[in-house]
Order: sequence, then C-alpha cells, then structure tokens
Amino acid sequence: MAEAPSYVIVGRGRWAGVMHEILTREGRRVAVIAEARQRAGESELEYMARVAADLKFSGAQVAWLCVPPGPHIPFLLQAALDVGVHAVVEKPWLCEREASEALAERARSRGLVVGIHYEFCLLDGVAAWRREFWKAEGLEFGARFLTSKVARRDTGALDDLGSHLFSIREYAAPRARVVEIECAYGMPDERRAWLVRAGGAISTVNFTVNAEPIVQRFIERFEDAATTGRGFPFGLEFAMRVADASREWSSKSR
Repeated sequence: MAEAPSYVIVGRGRWAGVMHEILTREGRRVAVIAEARQRAGESELEYMARVAADLKFSGAQVAWLCVPPGPHIPFLLQAALDVGVHAVVEKPWLCEREASEALAERARSRGLVVGIHYEFCLLDGVAAWRREFWKAEGLEFGARFLTSKVARRDTGALDDLGSHLFSIREYAAPRARVVEIECAYGMPDERRAWLVRAGGAISTVNFTVNAEPIVQRFIERFEDAATTGRGFPFGLEFAMRVADASREWSSKSR
C-alpha cells in the first residue's frame, strides 16, 4: 500500500461513527457496511459469503470491525481475510484459542495484518514503561478502570474495560505479577495503572483525562505493518495473551 489505504467500517453503532470521523479526518477514504449481523435463517457459510461480497464490493484494503464481541467476530474476520483485506477488530478479543490460532495462521498465509484495537498501549507513559520495564523482573502491576458511563452491552466490565489494563501490562511489563485490577461502570471516572517493586511505587500512568492521539498512532503503526510487512505488536497472538491473563486473574479472584 504505497498510498494511504482505503477503509471499510463494519458496523453502525456509536463507535463506528467515531472511527468514521477519525479516519476521514486523517484523509482516508471510508466506506460503510452497516448490516453486520447474521440474518435469521442464514447459515454461517451464507453469512460469510454475503459479508465477503460486501467487503469486496467496497474496494477497501482495510476492514475495521466496529461491532461488539460475539460469535459473529470470527466469521466477519474470516470473510475479510478470504477476500484479501487487512483487518482491525475492536477489543475485547474473546474468541476461543483454537479459532484464534486458526485465524492467525490464515492471516499469515495470506500476508495480511490483523490488529486488535488496544489503543491505550500507545500512551506516552506506557511507551516509557516498555522501554524501561519490558524485561524487568520482580515487579507488581495494579490498575483501575472506572467509568461513569453505564454498560451499553452484555460484556462484563473485566472483559471490556479490563482488556485495556491487561493489554498495557502485556505490552509494557509482561513479567510483572498482577496484584490488583478494578473495573466498573457507573463510578467516578478513573483510569490508572501502576508498577511496584519491593513495596514501593515505581511509576504510575494516569490516563483518566487523555488528549494524546492514541487512535491515530494505532492507525499509523497498523498501516506501516500492512505496507512494509514489519510485525505489528497488537495482533492475534498478543490478544490471546491478554485474554489468558484476564482469565487467569478472573479465576484467582473468585
């Protein structure tokens, strides 16, 4: 992709509108596939064939799946890969490992990039953590993601909001032991992560109020990977590790 790629947004909710605005403002051509649900009586093969035809007709080089998590995600992603389209999927990634590995192999075999949209990993503070703590031992990780917004879907707070927190740890300090995670809707806004060693705070990243262009940074890195073939850090393998860490924490917290 020598020139800026064209996009097709799959979905029609609030976030689809946000991404349409951002991509358009960044000078990208954007099409929309609003009907992303499997229709009544439509088989899985028919569903994928219909979506694949819509993606191909759009002429886009990147599909951005702006839809909630659910069993439709692997079908939508497979349809994109089958027609040779790079893809970005909104977090959280909740697909089973077997399906995830099959999709990752499908992407690799076609030379396509799949990215999961963990945009908070691209905060300046998180980047500084990665430079300093990526190989560090003996660290403890804690984080809190509270929002005054009400939940707009059935996905639990730990899966939805927590995916951001676990992605930050996985990206910046993957050897840190998780000691505290708090996620909730309908609470005073707070988004904060911290690292501790030997009982003393080392560093805190507070992103409760954020004006950094993290979505634009994600787009830039994704397009670079799709253009050059260089690795993209927030792919399916990364998403599987984030999901594993979340499940491990959840099982310990019961």
